[in-house]
Amino acid sequence: MPWTILRAAQFNSLTYAFIQKMGRLPVVPVPGGLRFQPVDERDVADRIAELALGEPAGAVPDLAGPTVYNLRELVDSYLQSQGKRRPHLPIRMPGKIGRAYRAAQNLTLTGVTTGKRTWEDYLTENAAN
Repeated sequence: MPWTILRAAQFNSLTYAFIQKMGRLPVVPVPGGLRFQPVDERDVADRIAELALGEPAGAVPDLAGPTVYNLRELVDSYLQSQGKRRPHLPIRMPGKIGRAYRAAQNLTLTGVTTGKRTWEDYLTENAAN
């Protein structure tokens, strides 16, 4: 059976929900070494539609957002968009998982297709709603 598989990075909405909950805390824990490349759901939908209209392609390049952010950048930009300030508590993620994140094993940094909409675009749109 012919097939196509598209893997996508964390959606902006998932990242937003996660960061929003962190932003409610009086002190925001910020694990060092965590980096993300969130992608807009609409970019993923556009790519899925494009692939669905084409021939089966097997595993296609992963889809991620146009920018890699560390967790502190995501938190700070969210807080700024909400007009909030919170102190940060830097923490180190221990063990195998911490090493994997610090080595960017959760990211696809080469051979990736990038979406058009940035995290900042997403924040601007959500601040308007």
